Amino acid sequence: MLNTLIVGASGYTGAELAAYLQRHPYVHLSGLMVSSQSTDAGKCFSELYPQYKGILDLPLQPLIDVAEAANGIDVVFLATAHEVSHDIAPIFLQAGCIVFDLSGAYRVRNTQFYSEYYGFEHKNTNWLEQAVYGLVEWQAEEIKTARLVAVPGCYPTVSQLSLKPLLEEGLLDTEQWPVINAVSGVSGAGRKASLNNSFCEVSLQPYGIFNHRHQPEITTHLGTEVIFTPHLGNFARGILATITCKLKSGVTEEQIRQAYQQAYHNKPLIRLYEKGVPALKAVVGLPFCDIGFAVQGQHLIIVGAEDNLLKGAAAQAVQCMNIRFGLEETQALL
Repeated sequence: MLNTLIVGASGYTGAELAAYLQRHPYVHLSGLMVSSQSTDAGKCFSELYPQYKGILDLPLQPLIDVAEAANGIDVVFLATAHEVSHDIAPIFLQAGCIVFDLSGAYRVRNTQFYSEYYGFEHKNTNWLEQAVYGLVEWQAEEIKTARLVAVPGCYPTVSQLSLKPLLEEGLLDTEQWPVINAVSGVSGAGRKASLNNSFCEVSLQPYGIFNHRHQPEITTHLGTEVIFTPHLGNFARGILATITCKLKSGVTEEQIRQAYQQAYHNKPLIRLYEKGVPALKAVVGLPFCDIGFAVQGQHLIIVGAEDNLLKGAAAQAVQCMNIRFGLEETQALL
């Protein structure tokens, strides 16, 4: 059994992690922790999330001493703010824990990236160099030996899974940058209340135009430039990404289909559409990324859909853990 700790368990992603790990046959959920300043400290998890009453009634413990919290722990999931993960991940790692970080703190091996897009100076360059990017379908071999896995962002996950097979096969004309228009539900903004994510205030709207922090994450790991525009939608959860690309001259629809099949035929959490494109209702509450496409001449439109809290966060993190410890990839997820 893997003694497992979740830090940041009161947030939406932390709650989804707790639900998955509670039913995982090879995991002992040793503790749910929150910031020592959190107003949720001391509360019962099922008080915040009543759907787990009688199922997951653990207390939300305040994280006061990180080294002490690491005692006897094999695996730590950090569903924490980027600066918090930056500071506490090395302490858990030094204590011998395997860390799955769901923040952006270790996703890009470039310290300047953090100053520019995250607003803090990255001081843990040694761990930044060792961190493995956890895009599961493409990084499985590296994940198997990783001590620190940086779980990708929700937008980068659906964007990369949609584009990577075609880039790997050299089917896209990258002189014309792929244009990613993606819409996320309000849960992507986190559980902390603010006027901007109040349901009555949210209207379909783009944000972070040309400067969203997920754009350089996507370009870094794809190895090609893209235009990425996120949108906030007035629904609770899910991401739908519509991606417009230009094909190289002579590329056929069958070549595109074969590229996806070759990449994902044995990947259980990717579902490819033979006809049509996915809608959000197909993935909300499920750990899948669904992908469909349409072609007209050299123009290609790809549509990818995922639950931002699941395949975009918690499910992918658990998938990483399963691979890291030689377990069935979909253990506890399906």
